[in-house]
Amino acid sequence: MAGNTRQDTFEIKGVVTESLPNRMFRVEVQEGPEQIIGNSVLCTLNGNMRRFHIRVLPGDMVLAEMTVYDLNRARITRRLRESDNEAAITADDNENSEE
Repeated sequence: MAGNTRQDTFEIKGVVTESLPNRMFRVEVQEGPEQIIGNSVLCTLNGNMRRFHIRVLPGDMVLAEMTVYDLNRARITRRLRESDNEAAITADDNENSEE
């Protein structure tokens, strides 16, 4: 099973706002379905991030995976680098300036 092939999951992008015990995090959703943008979601780390001790701190941009069955919980699948965030911001600025 390669990649995200499940039909009942989708990805969101957000900012970690709070670090909780047991590698749980509160994430504010910035990109995803309209109904959850701006809401906070309770997230855990996925297995590979736990295995390789990837650190996630408040203020980090992350990608998370959610199911359609519970819109209050998610699994953090990737921590985005600062360069990825800056590139996305400059790309958005360039698109807005062309309009």
